[in-house]
Amino acid sequence: MTLELTPEFILGSMMKESAHLKIGELATRAGVSVDTIRFYESKGLLNATRRSASGYRLFSEEDLTRLSFIQRAKQVGFTLEEIAELLDLKTHPDDHTCEEVKARTQVKIDKVSQKLAELQRIHRSLIELHAACSGGPESAGHCSILQLLESDKPL
Repeated sequence: MTLELTPEFILGSMMKESAHLKIGELATRAGVSVDTIRFYESKGLLNATRRSASGYRLFSEEDLTRLSFIQRAKQVGFTLEEIAELLDLKTHPDDHTCEEVKARTQVKIDKVSQKLAELQRIHRSLIELHAACSGGPESAGHCSILQLLESDKPL
């Protein structure tokens, strides 16, 4: 069987070759640094699809999509460990349910709510400390902020 070098065959071959990106090309297309990609590789979130004849790691369009998924998940606050779990759900959709994905999102919402409550408490305490100080030219030895921090009074 011989292969006929039709324009369609040549174009298809070229598309397959161009679909594999070197790490720098992947970084540019994804808008991240090469170091970021290497970091994700070290964490097992991303792996080169194959290697070129000269040993370069090559990535596919699917890897670019995966990298975009990782970046978007980070933007909404998921940790790398949580992203790995989400990627597992995405990679094995028949083994998981949408309910599982939603449950993981709810866990993240609960964690963020706890952090927000803690930040609001800290904010109120800082406002109280700031208001307690006259901010005058006297020695810091008489500063009410420092005294309150040293006291047993709840903040």
